[in-house]
Amino acid sequence: MRDAIEKLAQESLERIAAASSSEELADIKQEVMGRKGSLTQILKGLGSLDPAQRKEMGQLSNQVKDQLRTAMDQKSDDLLRARTILPYHPDLTQPGLPLATGGLHPITAITYELNDAFKSLNFEIAGEGEVSSELFAFDMLNFPPDHPARETMDTYWLEGTDQKKGVDRLCLRPHLTGASVRYLQEHGAPARFVYPGRVYRNESTDARHERAFFQYEALIVDKQFPFASGQLLISTILQKVFGRKINTRMRAGFFPFVEPGFEIDMQCVQCGGKGCPLCKHVGWIEVMPGGTPHPNVLRAAGLDPDEWTGFYIDIGLERLAMMRYGIPDVRLFHSGDLRFLEQFD
Repeated sequence: MRDAIEKLAQESLERIAAASSSEELADIKQEVMGRKGSLTQILKGLGSLDPAQRKEMGQLSNQVKDQLRTAMDQKSDDLLRARTILPYHPDLTQPGLPLATGGLHPITAITYELNDAFKSLNFEIAGEGEVSSELFAFDMLNFPPDHPARETMDTYWLEGTDQKKGVDRLCLRPHLTGASVRYLQEHGAPARFVYPGRVYRNESTDARHERAFFQYEALIVDKQFPFASGQLLISTILQKVFGRKINTRMRAGFFPFVEPGFEIDMQCVQCGGKGCPLCKHVGWIEVMPGGTPHPNVLRAAGLDPDEWTGFYIDIGLERLAMMRYGIPDVRLFHSGDLRFLEQFD
C-alpha cells in the first residue's frame, strides 16, 4: 500500500505541475482526492491492515494529502498571477485614467441655484410632503366648491378618500401653494420663504406638459410690500439663473389664491424674442404666475388682510431649464435617458 500511495503522490504532483488552467487543476483534485478519487479508493483498504500498519499508512496518507493540497494552492496562485501579467511594462509614474462621475440633474442644479439666490435675499427654505388634502390644496386657497381643479380629471385623489371632504380627502399635491398657508399658520408673519418640490396633475403629456413636474414657489408676507418690489424680485432671480438681465412682462391673470393675479412671461433667450419653436414663435414663454395673496388666503392662515399684504410667485422649473439649455421637450427631463443626462455632467 505504501508503494501505491507514493506512486500516486508522485504522478499527481507531476500532473499538478503540468496543469495549464484552473479548470484542469480542479479536475485533478476531484480525480485524486474526491469521494471516488484514486487516493480515496486506496485508503479504503486501511481497514484490512493490522493496527500498526494502519497507523503508519494513515499518517502517510495525511502527509500526501497535505503535500497535494499545498502543491495545488501554489499552482492556483501561479495560474492567477500568469493571467494578470501585462504584455507590456506600464510607466507607473504616469497619472491614472479619470474616474467616471455623475452630475446633477438640470432641475436639481437650478433648484440649488435658486436656493442660493433666495437665501442671499434672506428667504427661508421650507417644504412639505407630497401628499396633501382638499383642505390645504383647495379650501384654504379660495378655490370655490365647484372649481374644475377639484375634479379627478385634474387632481390625483387617493383611493379610499376621494369621496370624503376637507382634511380627510387626500391627494397628490397639485401645486405647492397649500404649503404657504401651512407655513404661515405655524410661523406667522412677517414671512419670507420659498418651497421647491414636485407636483402632480392628471393631464395629457406633450412637449410642454408633464403629469409630474417641479415647481418653485416664493412668498413674502409683510405689512408693506410695494408691487414694484415684486417685479424687482422676479428680475433678480431670472438674472441669477441666466447670468444676464432678462426681459419680462406681466399680464393680468386669474388665480383663486391671489388678487390681483398675473401671468409672468420672460423673453425667449433662444431666439431673443424673434420667435422660434421653443416659444411657439411668439418670442415669450410663460414661466410663472404671481400676485398679491388673496385676503381669504391670509384669513385662512390666521392673518388680518387689512394689516398684512405680500407677493407670491410660482416658478416652473422645467420651463426655466428648457430656456436655459435650449431643450425642446419637457419629457426628456424625466425620461431617464443617459444620453440626455450625460450632457449635464
